[in-house]
Amino acid sequence: MTEARARDTIPSPAGPAAEPAATVPAGRRPAPAASGPAGGGSQGLAWAAGVTAGLSVAGSVVGLVRDQTIAHLFGAGAESDAFLVAWTLPEVAATVLIEDAMALLMVPAFSAALARGGAVPGLVRGTLPRLLAVLGVLTAVLVAGAPWVVRVLAPGLADPAEAVACTRLTAVSVLTFGLAGYLSAALRAHRRFVPPAAIYVAYNAGIIATLLALHGRYGVLAAAAGVAVGGCLMVAVQLPSAIAELRGHRVPAGAPRAPHRTLALALLAPVVLFTLSRQAQVLVERFFAAPLPAGAISHLNYAQKVAQLPMALSVMICTVTFPAVSRALAEGDREKARERVERDLTLACVVVLTGTAYVIACAPQLIYVLFQRGEFSADDTAATAAVMRVYALGLLGQSLVGTLIRPFFSAGRPTWYPAASMAAGLLVTAVADAAAVGPWGAYGIAAGNALGITVTAGLLLRGLGGHSIAVRVRTIAPGLTRTLLAAAVATAAGWLVSTRVPGAFAATAACGLAVPAVFTLAAFAVRVPELPYLLATVTRKGRR
Repeated sequence: MTEARARDTIPSPAGPAAEPAATVPAGRRPAPAASGPAGGGSQGLAWAAGVTAGLSVAGSVVGLVRDQTIAHLFGAGAESDAFLVAWTLPEVAATVLIEDAMALLMVPAFSAALARGGAVPGLVRGTLPRLLAVLGVLTAVLVAGAPWVVRVLAPGLADPAEAVACTRLTAVSVLTFGLAGYLSAALRAHRRFVPPAAIYVAYNAGIIATLLALHGRYGVLAAAAGVAVGGCLMVAVQLPSAIAELRGHRVPAGAPRAPHRTLALALLAPVVLFTLSRQAQVLVERFFAAPLPAGAISHLNYAQKVAQLPMALSVMICTVTFPAVSRALAEGDREKARERVERDLTLACVVVLTGTAYVIACAPQLIYVLFQRGEFSADDTAATAAVMRVYALGLLGQSLVGTLIRPFFSAGRPTWYPAASMAAGLLVTAVADAAAVGPWGAYGIAAGNALGITVTAGLLLRGLGGHSIAVRVRTIAPGLTRTLLAAAVATAAGWLVSTRVPGAFAATAACGLAVPAVFTLAAFAVRVPELPYLLATVTRKGRR
């Protein structure tokens, strides 16, 4: 799921190289510092990373409140299933237009334009009008073709009428998410990380407010209307900062209006195909879940939402550092880019495996605390928790894919390898789902998802050196193995705590303390790399 799926944290101690203050090319202002009081350099990027992490966590928390509100009002039944089918459109739009394709295309493009000087206004003139025109037409087509969209997404849905009505409202997100993603890419390239990190807070708050105001009259349609409102708020929180940044660039005399090369099909197609293939995992999942008993789609949705929170936290690392990698490659410093990517991979694994241990250890208690109220029953809690434990087996693969894909496209050169890897993983998912949905239902679908994304992660890790940055896989692999061992110990300890502590709230809190503590001790015992740096960074942030 994507409301963010999202989403920017620990910089290297060296940070990005500071831009020389000496010569500023004509038409270009000096390179912007990371937004915040710390200015540029290592401290500026660290400040931005801390604020971004805080806002990203806040967006995830508000997203959980949104899910809790939907579960409380509609439970896990036909109404929630109808909305979740319609929610497939904003999920795909968020992945393509905010988190992956747009960022992978436009962050390197804006970074290269800033490195060249004087090219940012021309880039905007050559890309933004065309983007808005294409997205406007696509939105209109989706609104008109909503019945066909629902039939394709969920052919086994018993009553598709409500899903069609919801889809017509959520289709608006294609336009608003596209503009929000473009503004996010521009701001991140300018090292303005705070407004992009706030978009999911605004988005989820808009859904909650609209849902509470209108659900009594319009039912689940209020949630779909909230998606449309939230998309507009995503644009609103970024627009003032984006306008201020873009106005700071002087337009060189006689600047051409020709489209920028970023829109060339050779560069655009591999990124979009990879992104669509990745999001197609959700489409495959709902295709196989639609004929199952009512509530199966909802159980899969809630399980995935909670399980993916550790993945979102881990991917925050490379969101902040992605512009630094792109700038390093644009300046020809491949060694700096390689070191940054290797550190990102190690840190992402530490974060996601700690979260995975927690999710597996206390899944029933966690789902109880988050959702079991109103129309969400004890049976829904048990089914969702069991599915979530299966989903969690693929979290490492999800995190590695989110971290590895950025170096492939950082240099702004077309490569089809990520799309081919994702297609292979998608094929594995579809075959596994088809084989497992009969005997195991939703659990088989979740297992297919975990298997497919893990295959993709392995292919991307194997092929990174030959297609982008020569990451030393043999150097990283022992550290990853040690991290897995520490996570296994932490999972066992958390499971023991969850079974011994009475009460779901108390058990959830106890696991929240025990799992990170045991993971840290085990990680030190087996010498997990980067853990001392990560703890030092967190301690430094806490003192500030």
